[in-house]
Amino acid sequence: MLIRAKAPLRISFAGGGTDIPPFPQQEGGCVLSATINRYAYGTLRPRQDRQISIESLDFGLSVTYSVEDKMVYDGKLDLVKAAILKLGGNESSGFDLFLHSDAPPGSGLGASSSMMVALVGLLKEFKNLPLTDYEIANLAYVIERKELGIQGGLQDQYAATFGGFNYIEFLPDHVVVNPLKISPDVINELQYNLLLCYTGKTRLSAGIIEDQLQRYERRETETIEVLRELKRLTVEMKNALLRRELEAFGELLHEEWQQKKKLSTKISNPELDELYEIARQEGAVGGKITGAGGGGYMLLYCRFDKKHKVAEKLKGLGCLITDFAFEPLGLQTWRVSHG
Repeated sequence: MLIRAKAPLRISFAGGGTDIPPFPQQEGGCVLSATINRYAYGTLRPRQDRQISIESLDFGLSVTYSVEDKMVYDGKLDLVKAAILKLGGNESSGFDLFLHSDAPPGSGLGASSSMMVALVGLLKEFKNLPLTDYEIANLAYVIERKELGIQGGLQDQYAATFGGFNYIEFLPDHVVVNPLKISPDVINELQYNLLLCYTGKTRLSAGIIEDQLQRYERRETETIEVLRELKRLTVEMKNALLRRELEAFGELLHEEWQQKKKLSTKISNPELDELYEIARQEGAVGGKITGAGGGGYMLLYCRFDKKHKVAEKLKGLGCLITDFAFEPLGLQTWRVSHG
């Protein structure tokens, strides 16, 4: 018997930064995002020899433990170890874990959090735990951010668990995922006009987020005002989507990116700014670096008759254009028999 799981990666349109504590607890945050057809995958195969074997294709790592061994966080597959310990996987007769993702960690598509959600899904099925979607997302957040101390927000775990287009509210003591009912023709048109390109640079978001946090904790007026403005723009972008006003959506994407860059000098750099400006000159209405910033994927909203020109220009500058489609489903788990 094999247990499999897949959790989608996401594109965050607006509100990233307002989901990073302590801002949600003090003022409430909100994010607009959608999941895409890129995934974190996991397979769990039970075994009876009290050994736990973990193989990660992304990191090229393979480790094996006895269930009696003390798992130590040593920088080698710590996400996996933390999930196993939190969900009691070490209290079993053993298993093999095989993990891989469609995007590298640090790409800005929430890959590490999607992998954590997939891991929680696998172990939930393996241990027959009655967890709701909200509990899965919260558990993934707790393991990643609190157990391991990896800095970041709450949005990625909820996006990967629930899937689809969501307006997610981060309130002082709970999270509310509001699925958006967007007609297929609007989704098709949005997808048709969006361009996702890999800038060739992954980044560790921790340094960017730490810089943002320090500014917020110093109560820097500009940082607080920017976070409030990002909240306002997120609501506007959600409304533009629901009203089918996609040109306005593209313009708001540009406005959001200009505000986001004010949160930290590390969010962008001269090279990324130049790429973005060139894309705008070629006909992109708006865009942003997905995730915390600093590199990874750039998302651009283009007029339909300019999109090919933007793509050609960026390809000529060494960027990789990535085809994608929106994914309506979140975490999925299933079982298969051997062979």
